[in-house]
Amino acid sequence: MDNKRIEELKEVLKSLNKIGITEELRKEALDIVKNINPIELSIAEQQLIEEGMNPQDLRHLCDIHMEVLKDELTKVKASTSKGHVLYTLIEEHDKILDFLKELEEVNSNIQKTENYDEAKDETHRLYNLAESILDAENHHQREEKVLFLEMEKREITGPTRIMKMEHDDLRAKKKELKMLSKSVDAMDFREFKSKVDEVSKYIIFNLRDHIFKENYILYPSALETIKDKDMWDDMKRRCDEVGYCSFTFSN
Repeated sequence: MDNKRIEELKEVLKSLNKIGITEELRKEALDIVKNINPIELSIAEQQLIEEGMNPQDLRHLCDIHMEVLKDELTKVKASTSKGHVLYTLIEEHDKILDFLKELEEVNSNIQKTENYDEAKDETHRLYNLAESILDAENHHQREEKVLFLEMEKREITGPTRIMKMEHDDLRAKKKELKMLSKSVDAMDFREFKSKVDEVSKYIIFNLRDHIFKENYILYPSALETIKDKDMWDDMKRRCDEVGYCSFTFSN
């Protein structure tokens, strides 16, 4: 582990948080992150939080992570196989991303309608989508009760803290989306459209962002940190006890 690289990255991240993403800072961050591994990246973020940075201020670094860590997911998939804890979580992410793509379409269609009758089919789709997105709860529970727990035992606590915070935020918005889809007849239609647009866009943006961070930062860190195959087998057993989503093993 290179403490100098970690300190350099922390300074750049502080500047990004204070100034915003400038071309100069972006290049500087890219140069550092290209030579830093996922664990060092996680430690840098963790130390910033411990030093007082709001975890929410670390949410906007994905564009930089994306440029340098785009091959990490390929490595994780190549290093695991069907049935592995991480393989299953990544497969579930693919399904959730499909739901978000459909939610984007449904919201767009609802915004084009003028009244309840025109929106009837789309509000039905909205309800079903809200149910599907909420059904991902067991995915999050397996992460928190099994994967995050083992990472935290190995002193990787900053990233897992952020992910759990985002789970809580997103859970509330998912429930709000479901309530909206059930309340269409009881609301002014313009208000309904406005709220659906607001909540849908929040979920789409933040859940995609969340999935990216888990796929490209957290999961590679877990694979690099937890080396023992017997531990992964035990984690799989514990994941089985928590349970899966209705869409986990669908094709």
